[in-house]
Parts: sequence; C-alpha cells; structure tokens
Amino acid sequence: MVNVKKVNLKEPLKIENITIRKDHYFPNAYVVDLPLDSEPDHVWQDIFEREWQTSMHLWDRKLFLIGDTLRLVATPEDMEEKIGWVKEVIAATNKGVEDYNRRINVTVEAKPETQRVMIEHDEIIERIRTALKRVLQA
Repeated sequence: MVNVKKVNLKEPLKIENITIRKDHYFPNAYVVDLPLDSEPDHVWQDIFEREWQTSMHLWDRKLFLIGDTLRLVATPEDMEEKIGWVKEVIAATNKGVEDYNRRINVTVEAKPETQRVMIEHDEIIERIRTALKRVLQA
C-alpha cells in the first residue's frame, strides 16, 4: 500500500528566489509564492483545504495551492503572522496525512482480500491509461 507523502515548505529556502509581487485585486496586498518540497497528491490537497478553511479568521486568509507552490496574499504588516499560520496549516495537514495513512494501513491489514483488490486496482488504472491514449493521442 502506498502512503500519502507529507509535504513541507522547501528547505533550505532561498529568500531571493521567492516571487513577491503587488496584488492587483486586494488593495495594499502582495502575492508571495512559497515553494513546497514536492507537489502534493490529491489526498494531501484535500486535507490541506479542510485545514486552512476551518482555521480561524478564514475571511482574512487568502491562500492558494498551485502545483508545488503555496500562493499567499497578505499585507506587508501581516506577512510574518500569515507565514506562521501557513506553517501551522502545513503541520496540521501533515498530521492529518499521518492519521489517514494509519487508518488506510489498518484497513488494508485487516482485509484478506486486499491483494485481490490491489490487482484489480492496477488493472483499472491500466484500462484508464489505455482509454487516455486512445483519446489524447488520436
């Protein structure tokens, strides 16, 4: 069984390589692109969305996941607080990933038909790939 991988801010972080630009939509705000150490899969993304949307002061939080980048929109005065909040959300997300992996592994170990299901899963993926090749490479 493949576990969902944890994702963190890229380290070491080269500050001079971070894109910072004025936001054209929110007055006095800037857009900061924070690089992640890898592109998160859909499970990590789902847990991340749940974590940041349930955090306090959601209306004041503008955060977007774009590939392997977190895009933060904030005012210069709030930047340090917002970056701290982003780190908290990432930590909570990774904790959620640990919980998810633990639940999945317990479920897999508890079911004797797991091997059959995994083989069926691989066969379904191969059928999807074949269909994609027919449609996208036509």
